[in-house]
Amino acid sequence: MKNIKLLVTSFVMAILMLVSSCSPDSYSLEDTMDKSDIHFEITQDFVTDPGGNTVLLKNTTPGVVLNWDYVTGKSNKADLKVQYAFKGTYTIKISAVTGGGIVDLDPVTITVTQDNLNYVNDPLWTALSGGVGKKKSWIADNGKYGLAPGAMSFADPSGVVEWGSFSPNWEPEGNANSSTDADMHWGRYMTFSLDGGPFMTTHEADGTNIESGAYFLDINAHTLTTTGATILRPDNYIANASNWTSEIKVLTLTENQLRIAIKRTNSEGPWWYIWNFVSKEYADNYVPVVTEPVVDEGYNPTFAPGELLTMLTGGAGAGRVWALDAAGNPVDWIGKGIGWTVDATSSYNWGWSDEWAAVAGNSWIRFDQWGGKLNYTRSQDGVVTSGIFTINAATNEINLGTETLLQNSASSMNPTTNTIKVVKAYNTEFLQKGIWLGTSYDAAKDEWFVFHYIIP
Repeated sequence: MKNIKLLVTSFVMAILMLVSSCSPDSYSLEDTMDKSDIHFEITQDFVTDPGGNTVLLKNTTPGVVLNWDYVTGKSNKADLKVQYAFKGTYTIKISAVTGGGIVDLDPVTITVTQDNLNYVNDPLWTALSGGVGKKKSWIADNGKYGLAPGAMSFADPSGVVEWGSFSPNWEPEGNANSSTDADMHWGRYMTFSLDGGPFMTTHEADGTNIESGAYFLDINAHTLTTTGATILRPDNYIANASNWTSEIKVLTLTENQLRIAIKRTNSEGPWWYIWNFVSKEYADNYVPVVTEPVVDEGYNPTFAPGELLTMLTGGAGAGRVWALDAAGNPVDWIGKGIGWTVDATSSYNWGWSDEWAAVAGNSWIRFDQWGGKLNYTRSQDGVVTSGIFTINAATNEINLGTETLLQNSASSMNPTTNTIKVVKAYNTEFLQKGIWLGTSYDAAKDEWFVFHYIIP
């Protein structure tokens, strides 16, 4: 193999100095290393690629981490193989992380004299960029193209979030959670190109460039790295993560859809942000399929006269006890007839919680028709209270008088209202499937936070 090697030849280990003065707990930081004391090798492999496309980067300085910025990507691996698909001049920037701080080393420029398009001739590269000599633009998927519910999804970091294997915990509709058109202005579309190089640009709606740079798609690790340009995301999320140009996981990449994941790094704790994109060409030519939404079974039930009262109480002179479905699916958020939880873990710690589980373990409510009255009783932690309830048959609402459903003051979803709505119910199967009682959210938008009560 004929190699060109660039060596930094001398190395001195930095020694942490313990300085003791009047206090044994006084120390000093290491002195900043001189860049001449840091070794590395950059080697072009002309056997693998006569044009020098394959470049080997090697850190030979123990105790020091080198950050490589090799134009098409970034890495801090000690041994790294970079393969440039396109001929050209590439300036590799290197910085060293030492005990005394960051040391910027002299950049190294290498020249690639031939194209080797085998390095980008892959279905995934083609799906992202349109193919060699072409470019392709992507926009945020606002949920109108039949591919994703909205521009952003969320996934628990304890779960699997990998290529082809991920299950978001929450997928809000529209631009992004808590985002508006105004704060989505950070670029309207992004373009990946393989025309002369792996170039990337982000644009305003009128085509004005915001950023220009390069990118690298690792088809084996299914990761995306960008340099000089950043993926589209709302302004109000930029500060939430520190890795917008690296450690980007590619979850789905097809001709029309791109889904990538970035881990949140701010004080709120780790969580996966999943960003959903659709190709601009597909979006521009999309003709929506008109379908009627399939709402949840039992949503907005219709009752015969007296049927809801009989369901709640068991009939005249009878009473019926109801309890929270702690072992099943105890809470849900239902928007326009469609819920999304499947069990308690779906909403854990924002909806359901350990505190709610404790409440459910020794508490119940009862509706009865004793003494010629409609009585409501709540038993919580051994404390029993009762009152009179009424039913508005026109709206499927139950007024509990001075009472409420089971309480949990530690929860932001604590149902303090005394008027609850029957959002879902099952006319003939309520004994098995229970009843969903809506307590809050936005009635005008037909969006409800609901508790699932069952007959124990």
